Amino acid sequence: MKPLNSSFRDPSGFIFQRDNQIFRVVNHSYQANYDLLMSKLYPALTKAGLLIPHTEVGFDVTKNINQYKLLQAEKIPFISYPYEWSFSQYQDAALTTLAIQRKALEHGMTLKDASAYNIQFHRGKPIFIDTLSFEKYEEGSPWVAYGQFCRHFLAPLALMSYHDPRMGAMMRDYIDGIPLDLTSGLLPFKSRFRVPLFLHIHLHASSQKRHANSENEAAKNTRKISRAAMMGLIDSLENGIKKLRLKTNKTEWGKYYEETILSDDYLAKKQMLVSDLLENINAKLVWDVGANDGTFSRLAAQRAYTIAFDIDHLAVEYNYLKIKEKKEKNIIPLLLDLTNPSPAIGWNNEERDSVFKREKPDLVLALALVHHLAISNNVPLNKLADFFAQLTSQLIIEFVPKSDPRVRTLLATREDIFPDYTEEGFEAAFSKYFTIKNKQKIEETDRILYLMQT
Repeated sequence: MKPLNSSFRDPSGFIFQRDNQIFRVVNHSYQANYDLLMSKLYPALTKAGLLIPHTEVGFDVTKNINQYKLLQAEKIPFISYPYEWSFSQYQDAALTTLAIQRKALEHGMTLKDASAYNIQFHRGKPIFIDTLSFEKYEEGSPWVAYGQFCRHFLAPLALMSYHDPRMGAMMRDYIDGIPLDLTSGLLPFKSRFRVPLFLHIHLHASSQKRHANSENEAAKNTRKISRAAMMGLIDSLENGIKKLRLKTNKTEWGKYYEETILSDDYLAKKQMLVSDLLENINAKLVWDVGANDGTFSRLAAQRAYTIAFDIDHLAVEYNYLKIKEKKEKNIIPLLLDLTNPSPAIGWNNEERDSVFKREKPDLVLALALVHHLAISNNVPLNKLADFFAQLTSQLIIEFVPKSDPRVRTLLATREDIFPDYTEEGFEAAFSKYFTIKNKQKIEETDRILYLMQT
């Protein structure tokens, strides 16, 4: 019963995994808060779809007198981190956290932890996963997680809104949220005229600096605040977050299938071919790498839980908004740069897993991707083949040759130093690891679609 590497900071309990199931140990030190949570707040949160549900199971697994309860939690198919979310995903995660704090106060409890890592995307929506983050609310007590909420949610969202959505990647460097003094310095002066940003970032940062390591700061943290004032704080944060907007400047591959496809006919034929290949594949988890707006991810999602990865923020944003609009539950879009993927970070570089150390996919889709990696990023075909072989046992991959208009565009401004980038070179590289089960040319193009298996 070894705790997960991400579960060591809270003395109230920990999480472990057994037989691919997730369990949470509740220690006796959390007994009073757990009983209070289960009396009213837990049913309210789970009914609203805000908190991951669990069932209480026997004690035989723990065999430890310090442990009060053993819970089996509903498993999230794929764990994601804040620096992998689009702007609207991040915004919805923040609003969900505030909605939970509001409901907690209504039931005599409060969030002691407002980490963005406590939110996951499940069935198309954000959901809170840390059952032990609640404690009894004492009238007049401040919200102890207020500063953490500002660092984890308001700061990155403000930077993404005022500057660039890529600034959300700063959360990789600051595991406990982007410091408010740094955020305040990076935001433009005009942001000070937004009352919530002025109060919760600029003034907050100034106060932290002024009272750092002083008795005044300790006194400030124990200052009484009424329940009504606490609700007002939540209203202010909510209002500020809702008003933040993403700059929708067009990026290179945003809305690719609407604006840059070869033709509608090409898209229809490719969809038919991919659908036919998917029919005969058994998979529970699919990764679509280079998914763009999720056009092909949705074909996979009809059969398996699908992660739609893309490097382009606007594409991931567009995909997420489509998921919300259609209330899709079997697909999650995430940001991923295959040439610089999410690394392992945190304590001992183990607290947050690298993207490749989480749930392994049963099938990978790599459509209209190889030429970007091989030519734009100089990744040799043998390196690509080795990478995909380590990632999955089943692969649907598209080869786009040099005769294709998109590849000619990539080569127009640079020397062609890719003599092995041919159909024969591609097959030779991948055949070292995979067996080619199916090979079909996409009609009216030179592009080739492969089904490969190890």
